[in-house]
Amino acid sequence: MYNTLKVLIVDDSSVERLLLKGMLSELKFATILEAENGEDGVKMAEEHRPDLILMDVVMPGINGFQATKKIVSVDNLKNIPIIMCTSKNQETDKSWGARQGAKAYVTKPVDKNILFEEIRKLLG
Repeated sequence: MYNTLKVLIVDDSSVERLLLKGMLSELKFATILEAENGEDGVKMAEEHRPDLILMDVVMPGINGFQATKKIVSVDNLKNIPIIMCTSKNQETDKSWGARQGAKAYVTKPVDKNILFEEIRKLLG
């Protein structure tokens, strides 16, 4: 379905990355990239310019909110849609994520149907 597009998963949990990668494989993305922390996520976004980023919040080093803000502050990256995928489920977290530049917010455990709907809204 998205067989020409790249997606970047940024999550410090290898289990969560594996689960998300499994879900995304159903959408047939051309490339699924992975980063283990916010800093690597920012670097990979700069190097690979993915079409979509799935970003965890709670990670060592810079968290997902900070990484999102860094990514959207770069001119050639600011239009990459970022979906926060996190266990932080308070309205204040969702609001803060949006203020940092996230286009959608999905709480863990990630419901595949909700994630796919958000991806469809953002990528068509």
